[in-house]
Amino acid sequence: MNLQDQIDKNKLPRHLAVIMDGNGRWAKQKGLYRSIGHENGTKAVREIVEACAEIHIPFLTLYAFSTENWNRPKLEVELLMKLLVSSLKKEIKTLQKNNIKLNAIGNLDALPKRAFTELHDVMDQTKSNDRMTLTLALSYGSREEITKTIKEISHKVKNNLISPGEIDESVINNHLYTQNLPDVDLLIRTSGEQRISNFLLWQIAYAELYFTETLWPDYTKNHLFEALLNYQNRERRFGKTIEQIKQ
Repeated sequence: MNLQDQIDKNKLPRHLAVIMDGNGRWAKQKGLYRSIGHENGTKAVREIVEACAEIHIPFLTLYAFSTENWNRPKLEVELLMKLLVSSLKKEIKTLQKNNIKLNAIGNLDALPKRAFTELHDVMDQTKSNDRMTLTLALSYGSREEITKTIKEISHKVKNNLISPGEIDESVINNHLYTQNLPDVDLLIRTSGEQRISNFLLWQIAYAELYFTETLWPDYTKNHLFEALLNYQNRERRFGKTIEQIKQ
């Protein structure tokens, strides 16, 4: 029995998030430019997106470019933005074929004009697709997101649009970039690093974390299926006892 056949389709994460790490190290190990690592990383994106659609995971979020990534060398940032544009153009057929809706979160206004335009064009073309929502976290940082949320809610309190007593989790959720997404159930990070790196800090409050040594360009659907099988063998109690969960 192959790995995919072992997966319980009734116990899949509703929202899977992935920190795609290791493109640069993959290239370095092979004596190649970092740009080659990023280009090969797009192949892994395609395989994982298609695999998630095939097994019916409704929400997939990929950490594509963080707020901190703007501090990388200028040439690398320019390459990543060009790669974003070319990938969006190439993958529109894949998204349409698989009935996948493209979404994006982050400070998108910080993107170069061409990347911003191409991103919104693909989002508009796929907005009616309903098999899966693929979210790209671009120019995204969770601390920036939370700061933005606090400012927006504070402004509403100041203008008597909401009282302090009305602020609860749902109000906060409605001001996050991810307001239309459920909380994350499973977070995967590749490359062996074991940290969150300012990604979806609010949304992963009860997510299961899975770290793998595999570098992102080498990540295949079988690696994904291994992570899902590991996830399905965990007890998710959300602060309750195992006896309460079983009841």
